Amino acid sequence: MTAMEVTRGVWRIADTCHVYLLFDPDAPAGRRDAVAIDFGSGLALEHLDDLGVRRITDVLMTHHHRDQGQGLPLAIEHGARIHVPPVERELFDRVEEMWERRPLDNDYNLRQDRFSLLSSVAVHATVPEYREMDAAGVRLRVVPTPGHTIGSVTYLLEREDETIAFSGDLIYAPGKVWSLAATQWSYTQNEGPGMTVLSARMLAREGVTRLAPSHGDVIDDAVAALEMLADTMQQYVDSRRSYPWDLLARLDDPYVALTPHLLMNRTSMSCSYVVLSETGEALMIDYGYDMTTGIVPGQERAARRPWLASLPALRRDHSVTRITVALPTHYHDDHIAGMPLLRDIEGTALWIPENVAPTMADPWREDLPCQWYDPIVADRVLPLDEPFTWNEYTFTAHAQPGHTLYAVAYALEIDGLTVVFTGDQQEGLGGKDGRRDIMNYQYRNLFRLGDYSRSAELYRRIGPGLMASGHWEPRWVDDEYLEYLAESGRFVDELHERLLPLDDLSIGPDGQVARVTPYRRRATVDEQLEYAVHVRNPLAGRAAARLTPVLPIGWRSSQPEIDLDLGPSEEASVLLTVTPSSAGSRQRLAIDVTIGDLRLGQHAEALLDVMEPGA
Repeated sequence: MTAMEVTRGVWRIADTCHVYLLFDPDAPAGRRDAVAIDFGSGLALEHLDDLGVRRITDVLMTHHHRDQGQGLPLAIEHGARIHVPPVERELFDRVEEMWERRPLDNDYNLRQDRFSLLSSVAVHATVPEYREMDAAGVRLRVVPTPGHTIGSVTYLLEREDETIAFSGDLIYAPGKVWSLAATQWSYTQNEGPGMTVLSARMLAREGVTRLAPSHGDVIDDAVAALEMLADTMQQYVDSRRSYPWDLLARLDDPYVALTPHLLMNRTSMSCSYVVLSETGEALMIDYGYDMTTGIVPGQERAARRPWLASLPALRRDHSVTRITVALPTHYHDDHIAGMPLLRDIEGTALWIPENVAPTMADPWREDLPCQWYDPIVADRVLPLDEPFTWNEYTFTAHAQPGHTLYAVAYALEIDGLTVVFTGDQQEGLGGKDGRRDIMNYQYRNLFRLGDYSRSAELYRRIGPGLMASGHWEPRWVDDEYLEYLAESGRFVDELHERLLPLDDLSIGPDGQVARVTPYRRRATVDEQLEYAVHVRNPLAGRAAARLTPVLPIGWRSSQPEIDLDLGPSEEASVLLTVTPSSAGSRQRLAIDVTIGDLRLGQHAEALLDVMEPGA
């Protein structure tokens, strides 16, 4: 039977997946508007008259797979608006980028993003996770349920004293999934099955009574079915690991108390810390990928899932009423990815230090790794080295270059203890098994000589009893450890001085003499674009610098050459206007750099996506 009634005003249409049509059951036949959950091949359009539905106003997608949405062009032609999971938007409205850029050779990415649409469709909006939305007079709550795909969501409907969960492909039948292959996101790992366990447990706690899956029959005892799935999938996960993975314990007990008012999230990709106030409020230090089961191959948005999975335990076990503020130690995605969601759902204010705020607000300005996809603008910009207060606590943000140029260390007195939050400055096991911490510098993060010596001096001035890092166990600090950090900073500098020709050229560890900002941007043909070219003289004496723009054929620049006179180590910035004359993605412009007798060639570049006007 193609069409089946699930409950009043809810019909299931059998197609390439089950498509659910929802409408107000009290609306008169022939005047009903409906919302579709998933769309299959579009067969639902043939049943509208039979169900007394005049039109489908909105289509809500549970995930991006082709069997769920291959008929979406028909939905748009019908006049329906398309709503998709936030993590997966680009796999709907920019899917050509996936097809063009996804690696095919020596590929360790096992996600089924290749089961995406063949061509892009227009997206009206992303669905509001953790919140309610109205469509065609139907109110639904959106819940993240990764597992079948990273970005999957479930829609909850309250009707006829029931809570029906339209769960996509999270579950097929009690204890079963539609596809195990879809849950394998990376080679030999268990991210998808682990997420399936967590999603099933969390969905069961939403009070659902029935499950309406994309494949399989409607399930009446929802909680029992989800718990059976979680139990069975847990066995699957453990069968593919060298030791059991207690995912339920992670869900129920994600926080470790370092002091009575300082918690560490042990389930996040980078360590998030929570400062508890006597007011019942909480402050977060870093908040990236909460309750993670691993990071999968690929850097596209559909490979990254921020969510708020640990927050129920924070409220239940630590009496937190509200998360009022979040502070980043630096701009890397594993430390900030969840902050926009915190702001949207919790009303959390983002207080960002002045040396980190510009990069978070404009992630395309510089060529830096590990940046989030969207601008994150500060609600408050924090001056460096100036104390600021939050409830009964006083913090200070200190510049802490090293791991990245744009990073801070926060100093705080809490429970009679001086704590410094260091982000990713050092990595290690806190001295376990005789191993020592190592300096976690990455050259593309703009590491400079002297950075680690300066941070060691900073720690000595602060005198912390505890150093809380971004990925490793907190370190209880004594004078011996502070001296070790100072020695390590000196050793890092000495080693680079031995390896690099710094006596001849002070180019520095990051290898950059010139940069172009913004590094990435979008524009239209014939739009005038202003760039800044930054250059530094690496020679021991004064030298003439010549900067020559190198542009695609037909493009124009305001200056064919730029000549400067620079003293030793002197830096300068000059403005350049570029006008593109041809459309294309990731087109390159470069700056050819000569300083004195040093010819560096096309040393700095920038990337530009150019569209035709009106495109």
